[in-house]
Amino acid sequence: MADQSPAAVEFADFSLWYGTFQAIYGVDLAVKEGKITSMIGPSGCGKSTLLRSVNRINERLGYVRTEGHVRVLGHDVYAAENSLVQVRKQVGMVFQRPNVLPLSIRDNILFGHRLHDGGKDAEDALLESALRQVLLWDDVKDRLNRRAQGLSLEQQQKLCIARLLPVKPRILLMDEPCSALDPKGTEAVEELIWELRGAYTILLVTHNMAQARRASEECVFMLMGKLIEHTATDQMFVSPRCPETADYIEGRYG
Repeated sequence: MADQSPAAVEFADFSLWYGTFQAIYGVDLAVKEGKITSMIGPSGCGKSTLLRSVNRINERLGYVRTEGHVRVLGHDVYAAENSLVQVRKQVGMVFQRPNVLPLSIRDNILFGHRLHDGGKDAEDALLESALRQVLLWDDVKDRLNRRAQGLSLEQQQKLCIARLLPVKPRILLMDEPCSALDPKGTEAVEELIWELRGAYTILLVTHNMAQARRASEECVFMLMGKLIEHTATDQMFVSPRCPETADYIEGRYG
């Protein structure tokens, strides 16, 4: 029976150019709410560009042009009435390397909450809740006022995820979040991603096909800026529909 979960993120005939170079070609994609969807493909295939289009982070480059639509929870993020602040409150972003702020663990977690004028009364509860969700509370509860840079890379990446949660995003974008981690740290972050499924819609870009297979429920394969295949992860790795997908998974290129 087909999964009828509603879409949290929808791309409709979406294309993107960097100057005269076209990086994304007419992508149609529905990312299901509450699911973990991974995106795989060779370097330069457009998966990170597509991911960053959800929260309009590509706009920092003045020579980017787009066509088509990206809808988050039913709202077109490129429509004039939707401000960047509102878009990014709904959509959190985790980068390849942990980008902790040069502040205490406490101030890192509460930074976004305070930025959005959240009340101070609930700060302690939000702090503990966020750290518990990312399985960090027991490790750091006695050193909340110490600088976050003193944490291990794995802990820093978990902290970056925790920093998003007090703002109450619905969607988490993760751009190769384990690429700077050792195998033990990678395993810990993958377990965390799995723990967060259902409560959040997670769109995960990874260069590691084994990670995509372990840590996602649906998988998207991209090639040369085009979406080639989107299906359940188990199906993609066992019986891909498209020969290009099979060639990539079997290591014939990429």
